[in-house]
Amino acid sequence: QVQLVESGGGLVQPGGSLRLSCAASGSIPSINRMGWYRQAPGKERESVALIFRTGNTDYADSVKGRFTISRDNAKNTIYLQMNSLRPEDTAVYYCNAFIASYFANYWGQGTHVTVSS
Repeated sequence: QVQLVESGGGLVQPGGSLRLSCAASGSIPSINRMGWYRQAPGKERESVALIFRTGNTDYADSVKGRFTISRDNAKNTIYLQMNSLRPEDTAVYYCNAFIASYFANYWGQGTHVTVSS
């Protein structure tokens, strides 16, 4: 089992920045991949940024060059630094952890990000 707690969402103007955090607890060594997903009103949930156990990362095309995913292993926390935010980035952002041996996905409660002037 893995528990995920997100923080850092809020309201920001276009062009601004936010940093999301996700603290994990539980079966940390079993996690193969963590990441951020988002779901905008009326749309399906989509992958935003992933970080693998190896340290490799992967980004959605729409956020490349603007968002950066990172982790602090000592704190069991991942981050999503979001720069040059656009109104279309408005969504609920969810932290995710994937354990391959169980083929199980774990989700945080979500944090709202609103980009508006």
